[in-house]
Amino acid sequence: MDEIIKQVGSTIGGFFDNPIVQAGIQAIFIYFVILWLAAAYWAFRDLQLRTENPILPYLAASFVIVFTPVFFPLAIFVYRIVRPQEKIGEVYERNLAEEALLAEVEAVKSCPTCARRIDAEWIICPTCRTRLNRVCPNCSRLVGLDWSLCAWCGKDFERRDVAAVAPLPDVEDTGRLVTGERAASATLPRSVSRQAPARGGAAARASQDPLPER
Repeated sequence: MDEIIKQVGSTIGGFFDNPIVQAGIQAIFIYFVILWLAAAYWAFRDLQLRTENPILPYLAASFVIVFTPVFFPLAIFVYRIVRPQEKIGEVYERNLAEEALLAEVEAVKSCPTCARRIDAEWIICPTCRTRLNRVCPNCSRLVGLDWSLCAWCGKDFERRDVAAVAPLPDVEDTGRLVTGERAASATLPRSVSRQAPARGGAAARASQDPLPER
């Protein structure tokens, strides 16, 4: 029995003593070392894509290296369970998709009273008759009800217009006034019209006479 064990041991020893077998074992060991280091680098790069913390990728690579080239597959298995499920790029794409969907929903205008869909150029809701917009009195463009001035022409809705200067009388009105005065003077009695210049002449002569009669 002992001889059989010795023969088996010598056969195994001779097999491993073979230079070809030793070269193969060294190649396998080098292969596992390369896989070990590659797994550590993969964990480092993978966690860089999944987190913005600059320290966690180094911790993940150290975790794989600590498990040695023999047990590093177990470290990879544990890392795949613990790592974040989404990459940073995937999170950004999901956020952009949500923002785009929200923008589309907000772009569809609805009536504040009945919540029905309305058009941006409507003035009144046809369902509940709620006033939606108004027309600028200056440029006749649609403006919002909460606008303080028109964005198209700059009309200030909160400033009152200055009162316009009273216009001059027309030529026709002036003619009517002159005609009325002439008609009024024509209707006066002739005695009044004659006495007026006579009184005026007597007053002029009295002022010119240095020695009035006593």
